[in-house]
Amino acid sequence: MSRSDIDVLVCGAGAAGLTLAIELARRGVAFAVVDKLATPFPGSRGKGLQPRTLEVFEDLGVLPAVLAAGGPYPQLREHRADGSHVDSPLGDASPTPAEPYAQPWMCPQWITERILRERLAALGHTVQGGCELLALAQDAHGVDATLRDAHRKRTLRARYLVGCDGGRSTVRQLLDVAFPGHDLGMRALVADLTLEGLSRDAWHRFGSDDPARQLALCPLAGTELFQLQTPVPPEGEVDISLPALQALLAQRSGRSAITLQAVHWASVYRMSARLAARYRTGRVFLAGDAAHVHPPTGGQGLNTSVQDACNLGWKLAAVLAGAPDALLDSYEAERRPVAADMLGLSTSLLEAARRGELKRSRATRQLDVGYRGSPLNLEAPAR
Repeated sequence: MSRSDIDVLVCGAGAAGLTLAIELARRGVAFAVVDKLATPFPGSRGKGLQPRTLEVFEDLGVLPAVLAAGGPYPQLREHRADGSHVDSPLGDASPTPAEPYAQPWMCPQWITERILRERLAALGHTVQGGCELLALAQDAHGVDATLRDAHRKRTLRARYLVGCDGGRSTVRQLLDVAFPGHDLGMRALVADLTLEGLSRDAWHRFGSDDPARQLALCPLAGTELFQLQTPVPPEGEVDISLPALQALLAQRSGRSAITLQAVHWASVYRMSARLAARYRTGRVFLAGDAAHVHPPTGGQGLNTSVQDACNLGWKLAAVLAGAPDALLDSYEAERRPVAADMLGLSTSLLEAARRGELKRSRATRQLDVGYRGSPLNLEAPAR
């Protein structure tokens, strides 16, 4: 075989890339993790961890830290125009021996990723930030990746490469993998705020009778922050300054007593539902948002990405240790149908949210995700 500097190059150090790195590290694989961003992601966007992901995190050795850093979801409080409100729980499932984590757990994304980085560091590895993938070329034995950081441009040789680099994935574009789907016709603002005048015992929702003016303020467990979510016009610039957001809060909530003190992070994004045409091209794979993007309703995205990485990680390690290469084909066979189902679920929940409904079924917990059609399975018994 031709020379390889490492076994696996992971491009992207979000939740998917970090999960994959931990899987590889604990299995003794030689790898590197690079990320275009010089510093870690600072926002709360993927704040909900579903029960199946908590099971994965228990296996990775990070669950105690995640549970300590976050908290359970509060009740949902729908505020009405007449000043009254209605409270309702977001779920009522109880743990069982088979499903020890019955409810989702809230942990802001930047905290979850910090915990994953700390676990990776404990295993002796770090992320190289500020390192951009420029090009890749592969042959029968490996992948040559051209990288550029603040100091130089270089080529790194790896036996496999995994793109965990988000919805605008450079890896996917370099592979020319189609990303079919559709725009959902909605832009939204998400922001992490410090404010006064609102209790932290509920996830507050205003304007549920008007999809264009709905506003949600959720206390972020483990912090003193609230996460703001609200739709914005489909086109044009959106002012995310403190005065502008203060005016938006007052207008859409009808509460002049809510006082905004600081904007810690804010982002405007366009919602779409897309699924990569394939997850594998030779020795290069896609995982997480590089393979699927969708609306945030139901808290599915980060969780699906983590489970992608968990699935692929052990298979890469096994093949590098001598298992048949065909094992890697089962990654797409197992995970792409899950993503397709998740896109449908998230989109249907978005439509429900537009109608003022925020009910989460068992499907959002991902406990019934399975791979009955996997090529790894034996023939199903008659029963």
